[in-house]
Amino acid sequence: MNMPTETDNTATVAACMPDRAGDSPLREVSLFLSDYAAWLLGSGATCIRLERNVDRMADAWGCKVVMTILPRHIHLTVSSPDQSESYTYITATGCYGISFDINTGLSRLSWEVADGRISFNEARRRFADITATPPESPALVLLLASLANASFCRLFGGDWAAMAVVFIATAAGLYMKQLMLGRKADLRVVFMTCAFVSAVLGAGAGLFGLGDTPEIAVGTSVLYLVPGIPFLNSFSDLLAGHYICSFSRFLHAVILTCCLSAGLCAGLLTMNLGMF
Repeated sequence: MNMPTETDNTATVAACMPDRAGDSPLREVSLFLSDYAAWLLGSGATCIRLERNVDRMADAWGCKVVMTILPRHIHLTVSSPDQSESYTYITATGCYGISFDINTGLSRLSWEVADGRISFNEARRRFADITATPPESPALVLLLASLANASFCRLFGGDWAAMAVVFIATAAGLYMKQLMLGRKADLRVVFMTCAFVSAVLGAGAGLFGLGDTPEIAVGTSVLYLVPGIPFLNSFSDLLAGHYICSFSRFLHAVILTCCLSAGLCAGLLTMNLGMF
C-alpha cells in the first residue's frame, strides 16, 4: 500500500515530462518509480540493479531520488531539482516470483528512458505491458527442468538408468510444486513435500536394482529445489553494501535448503535407506 507524504507543492517538473498533464507531474513520477522498484525487487533483481535502474530514469526526468531498500518494503523519496517539492512513498514488494523476462524488460525500459527514446506516458504503458508478461508454460518448464536435472545426474557420474529415474522424480516433484504454489501453499511446506516425493521416487533405482549408480540418482533427484538465485543475490547485495537485504535473502535461502534437506531425509527414512 502506498503512503504519500507531501512536503511542499509549489513547483513541478513539468519540463521533464512535456506530454504529461496534471497539477503535479512529480507525484506521477514518484508513483511510477515506486511501483517500478517494487516490481523489480519482487521479481528477483539485486539491490544494485534496482538502484541503478531507478537512478537512471530519475536523472532522465530531472528528479532526485533517495531510496531505502528493505526485504519487504521500499522507501522512496522523489524531489524536484530545487527540492521545493517532494513526495515519499513506502511500497510493499509483492511475491511475484523470480522472472528473468520481467527483470530484462524492466532494465531495458530504464535504458530507453535514459536515452530519451520514449516519453513518460509511453514508459507507463510499457511498464504495464511488461508487468503483465505471462509466465512460461508450466508444461515446458516441467520438461526442461526434468531434462536439466537428469543432465546433472549424468555430470555427477550417473548412468542412463539413474538419469531416467531422476527425470521421473524431478517431473513428479516439480509438478507437485506447481500445484501447491497454485493453491498458495506455504513455500517451506512445498519444499519439504516436493523433496520427500522426489527422494522416494529417486530411491526406486536402488530398490529395484536399476543401473549401477542408484546413490547418484537419490542424491541428484532434489537438486532442482536448491535455491541458487537467492544465494547468488544475497552475495551480490553483500558486495554492494546492502547488508539487511543480503542477510534476509541468505537466511531465506538457508531455510529453504533446510526444508529441502528435511524432506530428503524423510524420504530416505521412509524407503529405509541409509543416509550415510
